[in-house]
Amino acid sequence: MEYPQFFTETEHIVLKDELSEFLGSSKDGIIDISYLEIVKMAGHSCATVAGAYLMAKEGLKALYGNETPKRGEIKIELSGTLEDNTGVVAMVLSNITGATDNMGFLGVMGKFNRRGLLSYGANINSNVRLTRLDTNKSVEVKYNPQNIVHPGEIMQSAIGPNATAETKSTFGVRWQEMVKTVLENANSVIEVL
Repeated sequence: MEYPQFFTETEHIVLKDELSEFLGSSKDGIIDISYLEIVKMAGHSCATVAGAYLMAKEGLKALYGNETPKRGEIKIELSGTLEDNTGVVAMVLSNITGATDNMGFLGVMGKFNRRGLLSYGANINSNVRLTRLDTNKSVEVKYNPQNIVHPGEIMQSAIGPNATAETKSTFGVRWQEMVKTVLENANSVIEVL
């Protein structure tokens, strides 16, 4: 798979997953997640996927400080519903944190249950609220890509009525440059409350 270099250069998210350690999937349960892995899971790279990745990364930093976040021990509440683009965000956050709604891992003898940790339509003033199950501490995260990029304009340049052969042929490169801009400017697009 050929892909833009920034997919692997973007800061990784490192978590500890006791289920992974218990099952012998990773030494000491350490899970290292790259943006490339999230792109593979989602099947594409866009401002929404990048924003979900950044919301997880920055939200976990605020929630855990210097501690390693505990995968499978984080509740995710999304303000959006499945009728909008929240499903993509939910998939990314689920992949990173292990949280699922009603279809995830049920656990082993009462431990490691991932179900019921992800919900939609939360009454919050942000895109997502992350809550630690061990301390009940929460943070909310807002994502505002329009502060620095305009995906709709790039999309229109490739498929809109004024699209040219050149704007169509350069679309993918320009689209990924936009995503790279988002990922490189977390301080401009992410607000942790």
